[in-house]
Amino acid sequence: MSLDKYFKRKSLEDEESIKASSHVTQSSSKKSHIEINPNTLLANPGLRRPIYEYHINDRDAIRRAYLQKGPFQPSYYDFPQKQFGNISTLRRFNPTWFGAFPTWLEYRIAKDVVFCLYCYLFKSKGGVDSFVGDGFSNWKKRERFDLHIGKSNSSHNAARIKCENLMNEKQSIITLLSEQTVKSQSDYRIRLNASIECACFLLHQGLSFNGHDECECSSNQGNYLELLHFLSRNNEAIKRVTFSEAPKHNKLTSPDIQKDITQAVAEEITNVIIKDLGDSLFSILIDESRDISIKEKIAVVIRYIDNNGHIIERFLGIQHVSDTTTSSLKAAIEALFSKHELSISRLRGQGYDGASNMRGEFNGLKALILNNNPSAYLYTLFCS
Repeated sequence: MSLDKYFKRKSLEDEESIKASSHVTQSSSKKSHIEINPNTLLANPGLRRPIYEYHINDRDAIRRAYLQKGPFQPSYYDFPQKQFGNISTLRRFNPTWFGAFPTWLEYRIAKDVVFCLYCYLFKSKGGVDSFVGDGFSNWKKRERFDLHIGKSNSSHNAARIKCENLMNEKQSIITLLSEQTVKSQSDYRIRLNASIECACFLLHQGLSFNGHDECECSSNQGNYLELLHFLSRNNEAIKRVTFSEAPKHNKLTSPDIQKDITQAVAEEITNVIIKDLGDSLFSILIDESRDISIKEKIAVVIRYIDNNGHIIERFLGIQHVSDTTTSSLKAAIEALFSKHELSISRLRGQGYDGASNMRGEFNGLKALILNNNPSAYLYTLFCS
């Protein structure tokens, strides 16, 4: 025998009613502050605590949470029919009304009545309205919805405006933060462009960047910082975003930033050279380039004829080598060619420093290149 008939299944509304009573019991009579969790707020109207029962400092957060959840509109529900007066025709709630009033109309299943979300959130404590108190259920009078909305100065529209202002208040904060972000980005671009202009000027003139003493009290902070100071003194927009006016960790004046800008400029120049070379044949000129760190490097220059028939020589780069053996030198050349997507098959000439102490290694490199590309037979020995 089935035992179901001895037990009554709890409805969704019964469960929410238990939650509501528990929620009220747990709240103190002094309306203490509560932590707002939109997921725990009761969605079903009629079971919710009146707004004025919440602590005054929590009410706007509660209102905002309900507005974000939206009105309770169970459009899937099979709305019951009922008779009005002596009229034999049965009527029920029409779910299309949810679409007509999507932002405020909400339905309570257990009582078969509707409420107004706007008026629940902002209706005065002493106000009397069926859409707030016991709910509205006269389904034969659809016009009552429009009467509830009323004219522009109605209590419903006053509540609606307060709801919109409450949500726009949060939106205005987001807008303000967005505007500050846009301003920060604009200031950064001005500061970065000024730093790039200084770096490009020094690179074009072949001048050093750093000074012996770059502290703020120094009489000469070096070419880069002094040039940036000059720009800021003569340009109000740059002055407004550089040095003391710039964020502490975003001044774009450190040696690392200068190196990054220099590297970026070098890459752009090299890209222009490779683009100008195109698919033309070319020769290479190679020389040893050991620096103060005593690390072995080779400097590579390409020589080609441009579209106007002019002989062009352009510095391609400096390549580090692990040692000065012929195989290491060839690997360094191949790595540089691969980086710039150059093919050794287009190579038509080789030139090396005849006075270099690496003349023997260079001769071996010339032979290896000729083995790969017999057309690169033309080579010269030049003295530094």
